[in-house]
Amino acid sequence: MATDQFKDIENGISHNNILEDLEKPFIQNGKMVVSEDSSPEADKENGSIAMVLLSTCVAVCGSFEFGSCVGYSAPTQSAIREDLNLSLAEFSMFGSILTIGAMIGGITSGRIADFVGRKGAMRISAVFCVIGWLAVYFSTGALILDFGRFCTGYGIGIFSYAVPVFIAEIAPKNLRGGLATINQLMIVSGSSVAYLLGTVVSWQTLALTGILPCIVLFVGLFFTPESPRWLANVGREKDFLVALRRLRGKDADITREAAEIEWQAYNVTLRSLPKSRMLDLFDRKYIRSVIIGVGLMVFQQFIGINGISFYASETFAEAGLSSGKTGTVAYAIVQVLLTVVGALLMDKSGRRPLLMVSASGTFIGCFLTGASFYLKGQNLLLEWVPLLAVSGVLIYIAAFSIGMGAVPWVIMSEIFPINVKGAAGSLVVLVNWIGAWAVSFTFNFLMSWSSTGTFFIYAGFCVLTVLFVARFVPETKGKTLEEVQASING
Repeated sequence: MATDQFKDIENGISHNNILEDLEKPFIQNGKMVVSEDSSPEADKENGSIAMVLLSTCVAVCGSFEFGSCVGYSAPTQSAIREDLNLSLAEFSMFGSILTIGAMIGGITSGRIADFVGRKGAMRISAVFCVIGWLAVYFSTGALILDFGRFCTGYGIGIFSYAVPVFIAEIAPKNLRGGLATINQLMIVSGSSVAYLLGTVVSWQTLALTGILPCIVLFVGLFFTPESPRWLANVGREKDFLVALRRLRGKDADITREAAEIEWQAYNVTLRSLPKSRMLDLFDRKYIRSVIIGVGLMVFQQFIGINGISFYASETFAEAGLSSGKTGTVAYAIVQVLLTVVGALLMDKSGRRPLLMVSASGTFIGCFLTGASFYLKGQNLLLEWVPLLAVSGVLIYIAAFSIGMGAVPWVIMSEIFPINVKGAAGSLVVLVNWIGAWAVSFTFNFLMSWSSTGTFFIYAGFCVLTVLFVARFVPETKGKTLEEVQASING
């Protein structure tokens, strides 16, 4: 960033003077340090969070759209196949091509968000989703149907990076975890709403409802500021201060936060750091952040969430439950409620405890479900098998929703320095979608091999998740993004 003096548009204090005034408490030996005054009272700084809440609500329309796209295929399978004369293989292509589009969207998401901003990336995502839904609505055969599904997949691939990063970059540090968790809450809400609406409206009408979150997002983005950190990093000093002032309120003292953000952006330019490439992520100063981000996404997927959630009703039926629909409704309710609980606990208990409790709970759920299939295979305690299976799956989804669903995305948005966030975010999102595809693709094959073995394999990954979190994942609660990155790289 240029070293010219920047003026605060409201009080006329120059950027260099701000840094000089705050240098002693913040900068020692050329490095950022944490101020001694870190009390909650000091953090509040007489600010307002109204604009932060509005901006978050607008952004998570993209998360709701994400859930709507994921949940669309389940309630529409029989109707689409009948109306368009699709074979099972053709419909399977329709379902799976969403993930392929999301992988490509994930690869490009970081670059797009760095080039056009977080708001620009969300707008591009919404355009692709609208095009996709319209193609699905007007489709008369498999080709246009698949094109539409691919476009929605590409859109949500970008959303899956842009939304949590935008929320993390605009939120105050004491609220960042809870606000970022709303991302996951809206994903599961969108999926549940799509499932429920799909039981009462046609598949064409359901496709049109998928456009509504995009419209709300488009309109809402006109009233929300861009990420101040992105603006600072691209050298838009005046816009950066305007955005930060809008987010924190007209009465807030933003000098501390402005200095922290500007100092990091200034150092990026001072060191003449170029735009990062994927290979740059394996540099020693970034490798720990990459291990944490990629590792959490690998474990989030390989504890089996997409296989268990996509085929919950089939799992209940195989365990002998007379009505798989009852178990599925209970599943959806538990998922939403516990995601809310996770959001409330995020900034109270911290990220690490939530992850470890969540992974431990998913282990218990997998073990109980695996045990139910073992008892069924051995013709033992058959009257207990359905109850054990349902209990295991519900414990699993409750535990996943409280931590493993949202926390990896929150941490991903916190741990990468601004100069590598685009490339690193693209890598992490790509790994997540590859894992989602691998687990959902292999689940039915594994269940055919051994239902007991399938859930015990997932239980083993749950144990590995606990060990990974204990060894590698730092606590980020209550720290600014700059402090998080300094603690990882220091």
